[in-house]
Amino acid sequence: MTTDDRVAPQIAAPTLRARAGLWLALLALVAVVILSFGIGKYPVSPGDFVAAVLARITGQPQAVDPTLQTVLWQVRLPRVLAGLAVGAALAAAGATYQGLFRNPLVSPDILGVSSGASLGAVLGIFLSLPVVAIQLMAFAGGLAAVALVYTVGASIQARDPILVLVLAGVAVGALLAACVSLLKVLADPYNQLPAITYWLLGSLAAVTRGDLLSVMPALLIGFVPLVLLRWRMNLMSLGDEEARALGIDTTRLRCVFIAAATLVTAAAVSIAGVIGWIGLLIPHVARMLVGPDFGRLLLASVMLGGGYLVGVDALARSIAVTETPLGILTAALGAPFFLYLLATTRRGWQ
Repeated sequence: MTTDDRVAPQIAAPTLRARAGLWLALLALVAVVILSFGIGKYPVSPGDFVAAVLARITGQPQAVDPTLQTVLWQVRLPRVLAGLAVGAALAAAGATYQGLFRNPLVSPDILGVSSGASLGAVLGIFLSLPVVAIQLMAFAGGLAAVALVYTVGASIQARDPILVLVLAGVAVGALLAACVSLLKVLADPYNQLPAITYWLLGSLAAVTRGDLLSVMPALLIGFVPLVLLRWRMNLMSLGDEEARALGIDTTRLRCVFIAAATLVTAAAVSIAGVIGWIGLLIPHVARMLVGPDFGRLLLASVMLGGGYLVGVDALARSIAVTETPLGILTAALGAPFFLYLLATTRRGWQ
């Protein structure tokens, strides 16, 4: 056996594992989406769901119970689509930030995105603005927070600009969180404060098709550079000096990745509120399935993130009489599982 014969299986093995991981993520996504249509206060059997889908395709809605059609297409379909979009956006942003900063503990809110969006939304609720205005303020707040963090980080001369940027994000995020707390103290405890608290915990209950259409352009604009430049993220993960030696403009590329990840995060948070742990946990699971290559990692993170949030949302509307906020469930499920990953993973993060 030649040296090439011995090396070939070692090169092919990660590719085969990655393909198997992608198929597993896709199957899990399809299964969760189908199950989510049947779970809730109005249970839908698989047979009824198939009949409703066929009636929808053939244009014969009269063959299905009108109540069933309303529940599936007017209530649950927008929530499923919202869960897919928001979960995919947060997971993709988490994978981008972790690869860009070469740190497994980085999440989409590390640069103040969630804090800025929270302040914008809370301010909108405090001023009694309409829902559309609240979403726009949340979106603008997330972008403004990252712009502030990046300006502060760029103005400080240091040997490690990435560390400075992360620390600036932590500081600005803490400041914005303090502003949110101040508005909660000043808010009307009977009307405004419950709305603020519920929004900060995250929910898909109020998301409509119009909300999805309003943020879809931002999500698409953010995802396009992540997909087109996915191979360059592998070079960025080598370090700035190695990437520059290969002809990569690290400063400009870092700005593009940060802007894209921030855009999709702000868009997701603006319609669903603050939902934690997805951007931190899902990229780890995806990396275990498909490896560190960012092209496959991004795709796996999108599928797993969307499926995970759809599943959590189905659980949120069925485990109690009143709907449980998503932020509570994602933390309750994510924290123990993340500790399990830390305890059982023997290989290095790379």
